[in-house]
Amino acid sequence: MDIKQLHYFVTVSNHLSYSKAAQKLHISQPSLSNAIKNLEQEIGSPLLERNTRKVELTDAGKILYKKSILLLSQMNMLKKEMEEVKLTGSGDLIIGIIESVKHWIPKVIRKYQDRFPTINIKLIEVLSGKAVKESLRKYDTHLLITNQYINEPDIESLPLYDERLVLVLHKDHPLAQKRGSILLEELEREPFIISTEGFQTREDILTAFTLEQITPKIKFEIERFETALTLVRENLGITIIPENYLSEPMDECIVSKTIDSSALERTVYLTFMKNRYLSPAVQAFLEDIRRYFD
Repeated sequence: MDIKQLHYFVTVSNHLSYSKAAQKLHISQPSLSNAIKNLEQEIGSPLLERNTRKVELTDAGKILYKKSILLLSQMNMLKKEMEEVKLTGSGDLIIGIIESVKHWIPKVIRKYQDRFPTINIKLIEVLSGKAVKESLRKYDTHLLITNQYINEPDIESLPLYDERLVLVLHKDHPLAQKRGSILLEELEREPFIISTEGFQTREDILTAFTLEQITPKIKFEIERFETALTLVRENLGITIIPENYLSEPMDECIVSKTIDSSALERTVYLTFMKNRYLSPAVQAFLEDIRRYFD
């Protein structure tokens, strides 16, 4: 039994088709069938049931599939770590981000690039809590900046800073002319624009309303703050988003207001895998972020 055989087996299991798996693997179907047969002979048990209509996993196949997924994932991560051991000042730095970091992360990157000009930096939006954990554990990103507190034994979560959530509405909205902070109770009947389920910002906002014993009138559910702003520009509703997302000059038709609620504040974290090998170049970027907020 070797890694290539397990890779072939997992590919067939994923597609439940020898022909599709062979195309995916860029090998002939007979070669793939022989590889699976050899694996079954070595294990001493059939792994896949074949008939004219479909391919199905046997009980032994289901066990091997589950273990193989884990093993192949670990091998892939080991390969990435071994590649990064050789990289000191070159290669890729992949950073997962949330939308509101746009006001400060370019400043950190500017100084970093002066010291590591040959590093290629990839910025990937990773927004939901589930996506954050998957991205780190699959080694899709070296580090993540998120408003999700990840309480997991294999993931480090370091608080960077706190930021307020503010009300954003059209300039023609009656509340746009009000002086001082807005009360949450004043928003109860307003058409509300909010993040979809799974996003921490949504949970923070709903918690604030619950504390006031108020239920917002959710009209639109979105994934990106920019989408929320496009709806506000058309005066289709109001929204609450991080104040740092509005650090750049806004359209004249959009107004932001503070809200009288201590619950509408969130923490932004720097997260990374505790036991993953990180090259000196990646470690240097981690330290640059931490120094920026010290």
